[in-house]
Amino acid sequence: MSAITAQPSLIKFFLAQRTACKKFCLSIVVVLVGLISLPSAHADIASFGDCISRMKVLARSEGITDRTVNQVLDKVKHIPRVIELDRRQPEFTQTFAGYFSTRISDERVQRGRALLTQYRTLLERIQLETGIPAQYLISFWGLETNYGGYFGDWSVTDSLATLACDPRRSTFFTQELLNAMRILDAGDVSQERMIGSWAGAMGHMQFMPSTFLSYAKDVDGDGRRDLWGSIPDAMGSAANFLRQLGWTPGLDWGQEVRLPSSFDYALAGRDHMLSLAEWVRLGVTTASGAPIAPSEQKFALLVPSGHQGPAFLVSKNFHVIMRWNRSEFYALSVGHLADRIAGAAALRRMPPADTDKISREQVRQLQMDLLTLGIDSGEADGILGSATRKAISHFQQRTQRIADGHLDMVLLTAIRQAASMASR
Repeated sequence: MSAITAQPSLIKFFLAQRTACKKFCLSIVVVLVGLISLPSAHADIASFGDCISRMKVLARSEGITDRTVNQVLDKVKHIPRVIELDRRQPEFTQTFAGYFSTRISDERVQRGRALLTQYRTLLERIQLETGIPAQYLISFWGLETNYGGYFGDWSVTDSLATLACDPRRSTFFTQELLNAMRILDAGDVSQERMIGSWAGAMGHMQFMPSTFLSYAKDVDGDGRRDLWGSIPDAMGSAANFLRQLGWTPGLDWGQEVRLPSSFDYALAGRDHMLSLAEWVRLGVTTASGAPIAPSEQKFALLVPSGHQGPAFLVSKNFHVIMRWNRSEFYALSVGHLADRIAGAAALRRMPPADTDKISREQVRQLQMDLLTLGIDSGEADGILGSATRKAISHFQQRTQRIADGHLDMVLLTAIRQAASMASR
């Protein structure tokens, strides 16, 4: 009988004797269980080693120098914590109120205004070259790394290698690892300084390696694109990225607005763009109640907290911000923080305080319930995104509710009950 096959019998024996030697037997059981798990741990390490061997061949075939391949892949480490973070999902969905309140603070606004003054000459020069207003660059900086206060403390190459050798998103992270090695090959940064988030985002503006290679610029003229130590390089690279994403110079991201009491909330959503003149005809005003200067420039209406929270008209440049980060909450925060940094006041209508905590599993069930009712909400992934909010709005219209796409426990229960009845 092998040691491994004998281990379950040994465990049973020690457990049978636990009344006579409780502490000793418990220690032995822990050791034996650890021995049983060792083959899996060794298998993971061996699999990572095999993956790195293949990665060396691939990197060399992609033209990365032997020096960089050996420097990175001979010493690269597998980090189990990175896999844990990649798999982790928050238990509850995040509301706009919760997201916004943690990112927009008086301290962050004041710090942003000080930095706008400190770097005004640099930022004005960048704006002349790219059309990106200074306050937006400062806003991105504040939201990405708290103005350079925290880049992350992970080795980018270790993190990317760990994710590249994991099957979930191997193709994407393999390319990012190769791109990180290309950056090292170019001499822009040393491997020791290439630190970032657990997923490989780097520097003041948290560029992924692919974004770095496509958009990073040497603005200070030292021959390197240094997004960790050079503010000119970081700001100029962010501006170049936004311009290439399609930023329209002279167009604001949007603004907070006031809606009439009779407003049809079915008109809300990023896929419903109307000219400012059309929104004016529908009774939309500035947040203070003043008339909006009408124009033919098209805007969409967003109500991220439903009809009881703030409303925003957002432009094409808002959609450009979402190409940086595909979150409406993020883009609204960038836009509002930019306005505050430039001297604007806080929101006139703050999002209502969180009351209901809705879990991702409840959202997943909601998405399946909406499908049962013949309303497509996209993949049942537990994420309360724009497709799901649009589906909620359809249900609200169908049941003569205010169709603002906002979810609370009352509506969640109503949809669950309707789906249960429909499936009988």
